[in-house]
Amino acid sequence: MTGPGAPSAGGEKAAEYRIEDLAHASGATVRTIRAYQDRGLLPTPERRGRANVYREAHLVRLRQIADLLDRGYTLASIKELLEAWDAGRGLGGVLGLVAEVHGPWTDEEAGRISRRELEAKFGGRRDDAAIAEAVDLGVLERVPGRDDEFLVPSPQELAVAVELHAAGVPLPAIAGHLRELRCQVEHIASRFLEFTTEHVFARYLGNRPPTDSDAADAASLVRRLRPLAQQSVEAELARAMRTFAPRHLHHHLGAEGGAMDVESFRPVLLPVRTAQAVRDLVGAGQVAAFVTAAAEREVQARALDGLAATHAKTDKVNELP
Repeated sequence: MTGPGAPSAGGEKAAEYRIEDLAHASGATVRTIRAYQDRGLLPTPERRGRANVYREAHLVRLRQIADLLDRGYTLASIKELLEAWDAGRGLGGVLGLVAEVHGPWTDEEAGRISRRELEAKFGGRRDDAAIAEAVDLGVLERVPGRDDEFLVPSPQELAVAVELHAAGVPLPAIAGHLRELRCQVEHIASRFLEFTTEHVFARYLGNRPPTDSDAADAASLVRRLRPLAQQSVEAELARAMRTFAPRHLHHHLGAEGGAMDVESFRPVLLPVRTAQAVRDLVGAGQVAAFVTAAAEREVQARALDGLAATHAKTDKVNELP
């Protein structure tokens, strides 16, 4: 509950709060407010008799702290920012920059999917382990209180998994591929941020907190540069696929460039016991790939042995008087 205060410049009385009233207005607890005072995050309240009197500035500061905590700042970093702002720098520009960085980095909108719809997309059978893996990867998010419904942060990512599974890729392999891909993409994102920080944002993000003007300029640059990382990755991925996809196909079909000669391929018959052993080892769908890899390794090993033998003969000749 507010009480009477000194008249403001407009003739109105400034709001005053007891600590309980301040806690109610701000959503913080009395214990939290006292902890913030002890850390120096709140201005010292006015002592009036045996009570502390808080004003609107305290309420504004509590809301600022709550907002910064929601954005991931620690109390120690918040204290440094608040001290800098109290020294004469504004708050609005920095919060605008923070909001821009925390904003969406894609135009894609999240969706929802029921468990029944999800199972229908992946063959119609219940697979709790696959769902748990998807939740762990963030492809799905559980809806509190709803065991039969999930949030889908990226419908495109889920659609890719559906198509790969329909093409015959097992769900564990899809999950493993996503984990590997994610590590590589996170490295690319980190390098892009380091690159742009060094060459673009260093002048705004020095040892001092940015001014409102600096923060506004940096926020504008974030908006301009936001799509560049995705565009550059898409362009380079397309270039790499153009380069490697034909090579990959020729390699697995046994062609050495140019038009592929189907007549050059001949089936190789394996003993039944050998084929069964390979099938037991790697699964029926991987027999051809395993045999191809084993043959290639043997060919490479023999080529290395041949090179080593040639090198040994050369050394022996050089040692002759």
